[in-house]
Amino acid sequence: MTHRTSESRGWRRAAEDALYGPGGFYLRPGGPARHFRTSVHASPLYAAAVARLLVATAGEHGIAEPALIDVGAGRGELLSGVLAALPPGFPVRAHAVERAPRPEGLDPRIGWHGSVPRGESGLLFANEWLDNVPVDVAETDDDGVRRLVLVDDEGGERLGEEVGGADARWLDRWWPDAGPGTRAEIGRPRDEAWAGAAGALTAGLAVAVDYAHTAEARPVFGTLTGFRDGREVRPVPDGSCDLTAHVALDACASPTARLLSQREALGGLGVDAARPPLALASRDPAGYVRALSRAGEAAELTARGGLGDFTWLMQPVPGGDPPDRPGRRPALTDWTV
Repeated sequence: MTHRTSESRGWRRAAEDALYGPGGFYLRPGGPARHFRTSVHASPLYAAAVARLLVATAGEHGIAEPALIDVGAGRGELLSGVLAALPPGFPVRAHAVERAPRPEGLDPRIGWHGSVPRGESGLLFANEWLDNVPVDVAETDDDGVRRLVLVDDEGGERLGEEVGGADARWLDRWWPDAGPGTRAEIGRPRDEAWAGAAGALTAGLAVAVDYAHTAEARPVFGTLTGFRDGREVRPVPDGSCDLTAHVALDACASPTARLLSQREALGGLGVDAARPPLALASRDPAGYVRALSRAGEAAELTARGGLGDFTWLMQPVPGGDPPDRPGRRPALTDWTV
């Protein structure tokens, strides 16, 4: 349990303490995996898709020994899966970025960092990281003034001072007021965190995957919530639960970035939910069962109303011209929505 205080403060500071302070939710032994299930935990097909994206990125940018940087690495589950899925002998420098200590028994090929290493070329991948970058919450009062929402350790809220400065400018640009009683999550810290992470690459591709919304469909009451033991709960900043809010990924994105649904992105990386032909069942029963299992896992990863609704922000980092190869296939960074 984190250090408790009866002081009311903005949600950004409260969540920072609850998630990453002493004894915080994300720093506990074993990590948060038992509290919620991500695409990484749903199927090894996800790590295999990231492995294919790494290989494609290296080829597109002519990188002989690419880095794979996993931001918000948890306990290294994604990196371990990617290393297992890569072609034998494929050269890669694997970096986990996480505030928690390095877990025991992790593959020694994986470096462990408290911040994003700079100067690397390759693929930076942030799966469900930005939704846990704490942000403040604003609410419009009865007079039409947007005020900071203050919260105590029990989750009790009250309205504080008027939002001003850079936060007010961010709201004006990215989350216009929808009237008294409506709320907004001030995403400026996420924009800055993403710019810093993607800017650490010298060449390659930076990818952020999260539940997200865009300017034309901002949720009028925000999305801040909690998760504990696999269930959604009331958000309380006492260290007992995850605190998360969907991400305004369009605000994070550079002008050259693309936003894709996970369904589209994984489909482009070969994750296919089509059932195997029935004829395979008589010719190779065991192979049919394996293929059917893979199709079921692919269906979960790409399902509408579920994991398939995640958004992938795919932001190329040019770092020079890609090699000129006859018959080059379009990369994911060439896609448009």
